[in-house]
Order: sequence, then C-alpha cells, then structure tokens
Amino acid sequence: MHQPIKTPCVKVCVVDGASGNCLGCGRTLGEIARWARFSDSERESVMAALPARIDALKAAGKFG
Repeated sequence: MHQPIKTPCVKVCVVDGASGNCLGCGRTLGEIARWARFSDSERESVMAALPARIDALKAAGKFG
C-alpha cells in the first residue's frame, strides 16, 4: 500500500512576516494549506526546498 510523504509539521505554527515561511517547518502558508492535496512530486519538491529555507531562517536568527 502506498504511503504518502508525511507532513514536516512540528506543531510550531508561526509564520515569519519577512520570508513568509513557518518558523517550525519552513513551509509557506499556501503549502501548509494545500499539503493534503499535493501530489507526491509536489510534496517532494517542497521537502527538498525546506533545508535551504530553514538555513535562511537560522541565518536571520529566527529559527531554533
């Protein structure tokens, strides 16, 4: 049975106004809202972008 890619949500839902990314998982509000409807390839694309987004938030002193 196919298992969809799980959400990267860590239950810290605060969006950074400057970047528009969640300070918990790095996703945008649009990505969070549409996650359940995303295809596997869309989810993979978002997941691939998260490390760079989180690094940018860390560099700005807004993450962790």
